[in-house]
Amino acid sequence: MILSNDSSKPIYVQIAEWLENEIIAERFTANEKVYSQYQLAELFNINPATAAKGLTILVEEMTLYKKRGLGMFVAPEAKMMILEKRRNETLTKMVTDIVLEAKRLSVTKAELIQLIHKCEEEIE
Repeated sequence: MILSNDSSKPIYVQIAEWLENEIIAERFTANEKVYSQYQLAELFNINPATAAKGLTILVEEMTLYKKRGLGMFVAPEAKMMILEKRRNETLTKMVTDIVLEAKRLSVTKAELIQLIHKCEEEIE
């Protein structure tokens, strides 16, 4: 993953999302150690404090947990929690934005569904 300095999302949020994506893809599994702030800083060529902020987000959301002196580990229910959060927050916001834009453009529900099916076919 390449972090974007031009993104509207702060780099530490991009780090947190990247780690979430790694957990969803099962490149990090339950109770497995994740990269330290220094490893993330080296990997993405960023300040360790920025990487630490991204890790802190995931600790606060209970996606990661700390083991004193050992580092950060993936919480047992992390993948399920991330999927739930993204369905309830991220996906809902995206769909709301799409529906609002479709209304502004006078796109019918049938046309919108057809467009979704077309995009889905292109992805597969």
